[in-house]
Amino acid sequence: MPNVRIPATEARERLADILNDVAFRGERVLLDRHGKSVAAIVSVEDLALLERLEDEMDLEAARKAIADKGPRISWKDLKAELGI
Repeated sequence: MPNVRIPATEARERLADILNDVAFRGERVLLDRHGKSVAAIVSVEDLALLERLEDEMDLEAARKAIADKGPRISWKDLKAELGI
C-alpha cells in the first residue's frame, strides 16, 4: 500500500480519520509542511517492526565491535578524553 501524503494543517483537522486509516487499514501517512515530509503516522505494528530492525542493527554493530581486535581504550580514559 503506498504512503498517503497530507499537509500537516489538513492532518490537524482530520486526525481521528487518519488514525482510523492507520490503525484499521494499515495506511502509512506522511505529514508534509511546506511541501516536504516532516513526520509519519504509522501503525503500532509498523513501529514495533522498525524497533526490532533497529535492535538487530545495534546488536550486529555490537558484535562487530566486540570481534574487532583493534586497540582498546579504558572507560576512564574515554571519559577523560571526552571531558566527562
